[in-house]
Amino acid sequence: MTYETTFSRLVSLACHDLRTPLATVYGFGRTIARADGLDPKIAGYAEMIESASQQLAELVDELSLAARIEGGRYEPKLLPVSTGELAAAAAGTLGSDRVAVSGEGATVETDVDAARRSVTSLVQCALRHGGLDEVTVVADGSALLVSQITAASAPVVLGEDLRDLGAAVAVMHIRALGGSVEVEDEVLTIRLS
Repeated sequence: MTYETTFSRLVSLACHDLRTPLATVYGFGRTIARADGLDPKIAGYAEMIESASQQLAELVDELSLAARIEGGRYEPKLLPVSTGELAAAAAGTLGSDRVAVSGEGATVETDVDAARRSVTSLVQCALRHGGLDEVTVVADGSALLVSQITAASAPVVLGEDLRDLGAAVAVMHIRALGGSVEVEDEVLTIRLS
């Protein structure tokens, strides 16, 4: 075994081991937040715990995916999905007031759940690191076109400037599926096949 495969296996093991205590935190946070007669301040804290544990679970999933890809153990389950549906999922997660979606798109064969996370991560990165209030996502055949990508956000969105875990893993994931991610003229093109 090489260092890379050993390290990726250790990361995968850590991700696996983190899921159980994380599920416990999430479950109790959710239970407390929904208890009747709870002080509103305490209920607010419980909701924050629930939300933060969901965010941690997503980060663990991203790290686990990256470790499987780097370790050569990623075996995607390819299923059909519309690129329009992937764009709509990003808008649903990030808010339709922040992500304007258009275009019919086309059906592609991909690892659907991971592709949803990857597309959403790239769109979120464009918003966050571009300092933007809104982006547009056009489902154009098997590609998704995200605009506007600023000069400052382009290297982060492409995973070249490692300041956003979600975007870096998304780029790895899409490339592992045989797709591509590139920026030209302030437009991020995500090709899923």
